[in-house]
Amino acid sequence: MPTGVALRDVRQQLFDAAERVLLRDGAAGLTSRAVTAEAGVAKGVLHRHFEDFDAFLADLVRDRIARLESQTAALRAAAGTGDVAGNLTGALFELFDSVAVAIVGLVIFRDELRARLRQAGPAVGIPVLTDAVAMIAAYLNEECELGRVAADADVDALALSLIGAGHLLFAGREGVAPQPAEVSEVVTAVIADIVQRRLL
Repeated sequence: MPTGVALRDVRQQLFDAAERVLLRDGAAGLTSRAVTAEAGVAKGVLHRHFEDFDAFLADLVRDRIARLESQTAALRAAAGTGDVAGNLTGALFELFDSVAVAIVGLVIFRDELRARLRQAGPAVGIPVLTDAVAMIAAYLNEECELGRVAADADVDALALSLIGAGHLLFAGREGVAPQPAEVSEVVTAVIADIVQRRLL
């Protein structure tokens, strides 16, 4: 690509390209050269906007984490409406799209990336997944306050269980999501006690 051509929203263009490469070639195939080739830009463009490739990847993951903020707000707003298990099932489907699952795999695959992300985030756990746990816990707290689940529910442990189970359900499926009934069954089993005790 000619070096004098102005690029609009280069960061987003590179992020979109990285997601396509990640989905197609996996974490091992995600290189700076693969990203710039996919984006159709000169090799030096990425390094003009990011300190190095791991800095680029860290921003890619942070961009995905930032999207959780709007998902968290929407899920919390759903508290008190619909069915608790249905709300959680829907949240897991929205959370674990094919790109998010691939990004979690990327974070696990690259030690340096995980170390960079932990400098500004939780010191333990897998970034993206730990943020998702916080999202589910916030929703369950809302439902506790509304009396739709048991007041003494251990929302942190439940959120951890739901995200762990959700990741296992969605990972390794080559872009094919599980059936809604399959996810709903697991969600219902995890939260059965806190829903039943609320009714006693």
